[in-house]
Amino acid sequence: MLRAEVSSHLITRRITFEKSHTHLNPHNPNQSPSLSQKLLYLLKQCVSTKELKQIHTQMLINSIHKPNFLLPKIIDLKDFSYASMLFSHIPEPNDYAFNIMIRGLTTTWHKYQLTLEFYYQMKSLCLMPNNFTYPFVFIACANLVELNHGRAAHSSVFKTGLDKDGHVTHSLITMYARCGKLGFARKVFDQICQRDLVSWNSMISGYSKMGYAGDAVRLFQEMRDAEFEPDEMSLVSILGACGDLGDLSLGRWVESFVVENKLELNSYVGSALIGMYGKCGDLSSARRVFDSMKKKDRVTWNAMITGYAQNGMSDEAMVLFDDMKERGVKPDKITLVGMLSACALIGALDLGRWIDIYASERGIQQDIYVGTALIDMYAKCGSLANALRVFEDMPQKNEVSWNAMISALAFHGRAHEAISLFKSMTEGAGATRPNDITFVGVLSACVHVGLVDEGRQLFNLMSSSFGLVPKVEHYSCLVDLLSRAGLVHDAWDFIKKMPEKPDEVVLGALLGACKKCKNVDVTKQVVQLLLELEPSNSGNYVISSKIYANLKMWDESAKMRVLMKQRGVSKTPGCSWIGNEHQLHEFHSGDGPIEILHLLELLYEDLKNEGYIPNINSV
Repeated sequence: MLRAEVSSHLITRRITFEKSHTHLNPHNPNQSPSLSQKLLYLLKQCVSTKELKQIHTQMLINSIHKPNFLLPKIIDLKDFSYASMLFSHIPEPNDYAFNIMIRGLTTTWHKYQLTLEFYYQMKSLCLMPNNFTYPFVFIACANLVELNHGRAAHSSVFKTGLDKDGHVTHSLITMYARCGKLGFARKVFDQICQRDLVSWNSMISGYSKMGYAGDAVRLFQEMRDAEFEPDEMSLVSILGACGDLGDLSLGRWVESFVVENKLELNSYVGSALIGMYGKCGDLSSARRVFDSMKKKDRVTWNAMITGYAQNGMSDEAMVLFDDMKERGVKPDKITLVGMLSACALIGALDLGRWIDIYASERGIQQDIYVGTALIDMYAKCGSLANALRVFEDMPQKNEVSWNAMISALAFHGRAHEAISLFKSMTEGAGATRPNDITFVGVLSACVHVGLVDEGRQLFNLMSSSFGLVPKVEHYSCLVDLLSRAGLVHDAWDFIKKMPEKPDEVVLGALLGACKKCKNVDVTKQVVQLLLELEPSNSGNYVISSKIYANLKMWDESAKMRVLMKQRGVSKTPGCSWIGNEHQLHEFHSGDGPIEILHLLELLYEDLKNEGYIPNINSV
């Protein structure tokens, strides 16, 4: 009989078992089930670690050694320490015990390094890994980005003849894709004789997640041509690719496919649709999908908030964030990063501080992504001291964190500190390799305080020391630097030597310098190029008109205004935001209550009394 230590509800299950399983022994139908059979039945039914330990106790007391029955249940209950203890007490664990632990370490506890250790321990005991071992080993390598271990395991797969096993090949594709070896992943995919939907999904997902959106779309079309109907995983992967490509038509086809086939619009598919529409700039469709979803989890809310934040719709993001909190959905680090981006865009410092406190109280302030977003928010909201505090408190920094702080210092005119931080980033034992964005930040710092020689040196350093090819953003910074220093002809010569055509940012920087230096020759050439590039940008016409007015070229100035009207170009009204007591107020040029206009007139009078003289040279 079972001892008294077994809880009452387990005894009830034992009675149920005895009533329904009185003839377990086929050789002797009249024989009652053994104690071992009873315990194994109860083991299958238990729902907590406490119950499992009670059953394990009875097994030990009665010398019933069945560790391979216990291990899967412990893993189901997610008790890592108990599983480790049990495994360590198995005198001679077999391949089944190792496979159970490897599966648990990978899929339940996500202890990928331990997965590899168990794999190598298994091999050291001359146990043969099989098709239940390798898929989890490859998943661990994928998450650790351990290409060498993955390739070694792939070699073992060939030796054991498992290279045709579906589960093994699917996980191999994922491993190579995550390690950035899409060519190897595609080679594995191409060698599959009979592809199933999982094969296609693995390769499409690999392309999509690693930024090869075009390849993902092409392979998706091949899959459809091969008459495979996409499932949930296919749709989510291709929606990610559509978002990256801005392929709204294919994204809409996916939504129509979901509707026509009456597929459930769950969090997985719904969030992918919202994300796709957000990346494509179709926020009305994203909100339509969001509102139509009956069940919204945190992933769904995050997708919508991020969509608003990425498209500059900070007001809508903040309203939705408040709604999310009222519904009892707790923000996570993805929510906070999206909201911090929205705060940075419009200078909502109060809300940004609230998020900082919220993140700190929950221990996620030091998350590398949240910390970087906090640096960016504080810098753009004018609180450089707080940006520095967050940066210095970060336990780990990647190139994005360094870039955010360098750009923050540059934005606030602290050029020498930005250059010093750049040196700290790139020198010493723990040096971090700079990227394109790093040099945009440090070159911008030089622009703000006119460090021409330092800017030229840094520009040359990109290719000479770090093998980076300067992009249009870097050319723009150097043109801006030369222009502000009054070196208009140097800037124009530099533009003419660019390997690609200058964009509106580069030309705009030079045009601003032309206004200051009153250079007629360069002005005419820059204006002509700008109007060809951006015929609908009102700023080009307005600035050109003012430059000609400053040069007393009244006919040319008037022509710019006339040309602007003829082309139907209108100037976008100025806009500003003011935050007050957790509320955001938006103001547009030329509108507002009479009281505000009256107050502005009073402020203008005060300005004149303080000696302010308006610049009317171009009027």
